Amino acid sequence: LSPGWSAVIKMNAMLETPELPAVFDGVKLAAVAAVLYVIVRCLNLKSPTAPPDLYFQDSGLSRFLLKSCPLLTKEYIPPLIWGKSGHIQTALYGKMGRVRSPHPYGHRKFITMSDGATSTFDLFEPLAEHCVGDDITMVICPGIANHSEKQYIRTFVDYAQKNGYRCAVLNHLGALPNIELTSPRMFTYGCTWEFGAMVNYIKKTYPLTQLVVVGFSLGGNIVCKYLGETQANQEKVLCCVSVCQGYSALRAQETFMQWDQCRRFYNFLMADNMKKIILSHRQALFGDHVKKPQSLEDTDLSRLYTATSLMQIDDNVMRKFHGYNSLKEYYEEESCMRYLHRIYVPLMLVNAADDPLVHESLLTIPKSLSEKRENVMFVLPLHGGHLGFFEGSVLFPEPLTWMDKLVVEYANAICQWERNKSQCSDTEQVEADLE
Repeated sequence: LSPGWSAVIKMNAMLETPELPAVFDGVKLAAVAAVLYVIVRCLNLKSPTAPPDLYFQDSGLSRFLLKSCPLLTKEYIPPLIWGKSGHIQTALYGKMGRVRSPHPYGHRKFITMSDGATSTFDLFEPLAEHCVGDDITMVICPGIANHSEKQYIRTFVDYAQKNGYRCAVLNHLGALPNIELTSPRMFTYGCTWEFGAMVNYIKKTYPLTQLVVVGFSLGGNIVCKYLGETQANQEKVLCCVSVCQGYSALRAQETFMQWDQCRRFYNFLMADNMKKIILSHRQALFGDHVKKPQSLEDTDLSRLYTATSLMQIDDNVMRKFHGYNSLKEYYEEESCMRYLHRIYVPLMLVNAADDPLVHESLLTIPKSLSEKRENVMFVLPLHGGHLGFFEGSVLFPEPLTWMDKLVVEYANAICQWERNKSQCSDTEQVEADLE
């Protein structure tokens, strides 16, 4: 090349070189923007905080509850950074339960069932006088495969004790690792036998006590089904609270196989946990010496190893504990949906709108019920995930959750409502006698 052309090429190279950093800076800026967008979307940071949506009929009871339960009309404010993500709330509940969880002291009780099963529950005495001065016992049914030693149960029990409640917590049959099964049966989605035995023990041991029934997740299904099975089960019951249940396993099974909100992934994780629990009791359930249900075969054990969903486990194992002929029959009979309209005591149903396990279509069940029954209130906060409901300012959650506070606050209000009704009745009786 001639000296002239060389000079021109060098000049162009000098002019083009400064543009390269600008291009790279643009790429970096776009990458940072994309990451921030994903973070904002995943953490749901743009979602507002608001009071929970309430569904109820206007009545004297509902007006009293709105006045006596500030949490029903107050904003629920989750931790700023991650609290608006239902997935993170659910993951934190599932992994660590609660932060700085207390260790309430209780006594373990054993009940031998008619089929030889050994049911256990833990009993915790109140640590203070109740606000109305009465003897009140909370009978509590935990979530799937849970028991009294779970951190979220310990936190709730400690708070309830300090508010004057005796607490009885059911340990699901087969859930405690140090308690062996004494019959070829485990807890199932809607079996109320063990919960009923615990309630009967409390009624017999404390004849003057009144009951507040509380169920979390699967436990919510069990307690609602128990109350609706017979009117006698509602005797001495002041109210019932169900938190984060799905109401109908038959409807839920289709949504659990969908990848929307990662439900299929959660389904796999819960199925894997159930497999571990069942296999830890395989000698009691599948051993040669065991008198198994006629429909339960050895081939079901091999199918259990390959199961990747709760539905497969329910179909191959769980339904056969009670002799159901099909998964459809099992889900229909074990779901509380067909019993809810038979509950006459005050009933509060709580779900979170961002619960990744409970599809929004299932929430039409409590909404519809609350439109027909004066005793029912459906509470639906925007956030909380599945049994999360953490509170906190920015990053670190508080030990006590919004859920813990709401259940106790509602129970206190119902106790006061019943006390007021009793006093009014006594006054009316006195006036009638004077006339």
